[in-house]
Amino acid sequence: MKAFGAEFFGTFWLVLGGCGSAVLAATFPDVGIGLLGVALAFGLTVLTMAFAIGHISGCHLNPAVSIGLWAGGRFPAKGLVPYIIAQVLGGIVAGGVLYLIATGKAGFDVAAGFASNGYGEHSPGGYSLLAALVTEVVMTMMFLIVILGATDKRAPQGLAPIAIGLCLTLIHLISIPVTNTSVNPARSTGVALYVGGWAVAQLWLFWVAPIVGAILGATVYRWIGRTDP
Repeated sequence: MKAFGAEFFGTFWLVLGGCGSAVLAATFPDVGIGLLGVALAFGLTVLTMAFAIGHISGCHLNPAVSIGLWAGGRFPAKGLVPYIIAQVLGGIVAGGVLYLIATGKAGFDVAAGFASNGYGEHSPGGYSLLAALVTEVVMTMMFLIVILGATDKRAPQGLAPIAIGLCLTLIHLISIPVTNTSVNPARSTGVALYVGGWAVAQLWLFWVAPIVGAILGATVYRWIGRTDP
């Protein structure tokens, strides 16, 4: 239960910190943190939580990561469902807290996006469904390769949180214009439910693509990281 609680609060922090930076600070009012700041915020949430709860739950904070770690032989199947439930609940509660904060400003309109992920007309840059699908699959695949490599017992010890946090920052720098960057079904769900409509209708892609990408990443790392006899 402590591990599930750690995943709940860790994912809560990721969604509140990352999506909160996008909703509240990205364009505030004249000098905001912009795309670079939002990307850094997501990376910092993972970096800080990895040091805070990595020794408790492994700090997955992401259903796709949990599935990828299972596919990579690093996580037991019996832990998948409770971890995913804890992560999604953490994301939804964080979305609720962010909604309460954001609606405290006159004129706030959740229909503007609320940091939701999307494709087509709901992509920040107007990218197609195919472009969004490829982006999310490839970005999540690379994320899992970095995670599995950085946490390999042969890797330099104690530095994994830095590598993983910086990797997530880089992923956001690349893909915010395409999908607003998901690579995390819990992060996508946590805000989409408050937007409703198109955000929920397009949510399927931000579950399917990260999970496929995570499994591909785990498969690649099991090959390149294998120690031959």
